[in-house]
Amino acid sequence: MEVHAHSHTPRNKWTHYLWEFIMLFLAVFCGFLAEYQLEHKIEKDREVQFIKSLIEDLKEDEVVIQQNISINRSRVAQMDSFLTIISNPGQLKQNGNNIYYMARMGPRISMLTTNNKTYDQLKNSGSFRLIRKSETANQIMEYYNKLPLIKTLEALYFEEFAQYKSIASKLLDPLVLRSMEMPNGDISREANNPQLRTTNPELLKELGVYIVYLNGSTRSIVPLEEDLLVSSRKLVEYLKEKYHLK
Repeated sequence: MEVHAHSHTPRNKWTHYLWEFIMLFLAVFCGFLAEYQLEHKIEKDREVQFIKSLIEDLKEDEVVIQQNISINRSRVAQMDSFLTIISNPGQLKQNGNNIYYMARMGPRISMLTTNNKTYDQLKNSGSFRLIRKSETANQIMEYYNKLPLIKTLEALYFEEFAQYKSIASKLLDPLVLRSMEMPNGDISREANNPQLRTTNPELLKELGVYIVYLNGSTRSIVPLEEDLLVSSRKLVEYLKEKYHLK
């Protein structure tokens, strides 16, 4: 009778399994680290891109704000002169061209239109989390939080302007106003010294009250725009320094 030897499969030592586990763990962990590092780099790059875009917006704002300040200061001066003339009966007949021109141009303040594209994108898409330093996020929000007050004063101004136009329509000749309109949309100064439809003192005083109101609102807006201009420049310098941008 033939005797067969039993086959014997040697068992791996427990250290072998431990080593395999360690190798698998290290592979998974390294993959996680690599993915985390890549994601971190992507978010950091996105943060820098947002900051660069924000700086460009602020530079555009600076130009617009400077223009607004210049125009609004000029309007205040015009309305002051307008009030002086209509408050002096002796100047009404000699200054018809100035009256019509200032009545038309003086109330035309420049509304502030800022470029909020990047800020709105950061806010609405939840991307503010990419701004790692809370100080930076706070400074950005502090700048844009200055805008609503200016908008509120502009809204008040245009309520007052509606009342001003209602009174001015009783004093000014519509044909003269039409003759002052240029094809390109500009307003010219009438050369023929046109006269008011009436020099009723009560109407002139009523118009004068709204000139004072309008100028008061404009005088409130200008320093806010000046402060915004300073803030815009400071924020640009701050962002350039923190992100090492030229």
